[in-house]
Amino acid sequence: MAYQTIKKVPTSEEIISKIPLTENGYKNIERHKEEIEAILSGEDSRLLMIIGPCSAWPSEAVLDYANRLQQISEEVKDQIKIIMRVYIQKPRTVKGWTGPINQPDPLAEPDIEAGIWYCRKLMTQVVELGLPIADECLFTHNARGFQELLSWVAIGARSTEDQEHRIFASSLDCPVGMKNPTHGSLKIAVNSIVAAQHSHYAVFDGYEVKTAGNKYAHLVLRGSNDKPNYSVEHIHEVAGHFAKGGVVNPAIIVDVSHDNCLINGVKDHNAQATIVKNVIDSLGDKPELRKLVKGFMLESFIKEGRQNAESGDPIDLGGLSITDPCLSWDTTKELLLSVASKLRA
Repeated sequence: MAYQTIKKVPTSEEIISKIPLTENGYKNIERHKEEIEAILSGEDSRLLMIIGPCSAWPSEAVLDYANRLQQISEEVKDQIKIIMRVYIQKPRTVKGWTGPINQPDPLAEPDIEAGIWYCRKLMTQVVELGLPIADECLFTHNARGFQELLSWVAIGARSTEDQEHRIFASSLDCPVGMKNPTHGSLKIAVNSIVAAQHSHYAVFDGYEVKTAGNKYAHLVLRGSNDKPNYSVEHIHEVAGHFAKGGVVNPAIIVDVSHDNCLINGVKDHNAQATIVKNVIDSLGDKPELRKLVKGFMLESFIKEGRQNAESGDPIDLGGLSITDPCLSWDTTKELLLSVASKLRA
């Protein structure tokens, strides 16, 4: 095989033992997973909000954001269950920075060992604050040491048709959101959920195993082909595929970023807040469809917009995204309070 060995990375046991999570942290994760499952199954009528930076960098700003989110989470907890995005892995359409797990300093050479310690420390710190956290599963080969900290996992648009990711999703012990593929087929998107909800035989860590199947695998609509797919018509189509596929706990999360917030082919990150409110309003008189939509995913950080970390300009370390543009904290706070108020009414 054509590769160069650089160095041995720490084992999962070494990662966990060097930066452990407290017993209370693990209890919080179990509680969060149970509450998220109850929302997805319909036992709990609250909305899920999976919200946070496009990418978890830099750590100081991410922790600042986490403290703010924890505070607002307490204020809206009776109407909204907040899950913070702590995305350490970044898929790229062609090439680019693949996240702090591989390159904790975006302007330095990749260093996976340094990325491991950066990500494990950051994720445990956010969990210890009391927040449930989410990440996208891009690399399945180094999941242990990080996956057990997660209360929700995404399988991305470029991975959802991949058999390895479907099998991996079927083995997870937390809810997993399967995004529709970039080409947009909702039928194939639901096929990925059916696959994740069933058991599979595979090889993990040198052992032949049978996965349990993930009955809380669900759909994340993220738009496709430069067009949104969160309309009533799209949700009605998904409902038909759910029924035909025999999907258990049928549920939809609307990702209001990516192709769902394109205006005339250009991404308008500030449209995310408006889209959330519009979707809630559009389903108000359609209870059968409204009960399928369990929540939303948004990209939000302290400062509005994004910066180019490779431009040569000084990098803003105060919470300005270096990947996709994000909502500002002020807009995020206003949205969460507004949605909570609407749900109370």
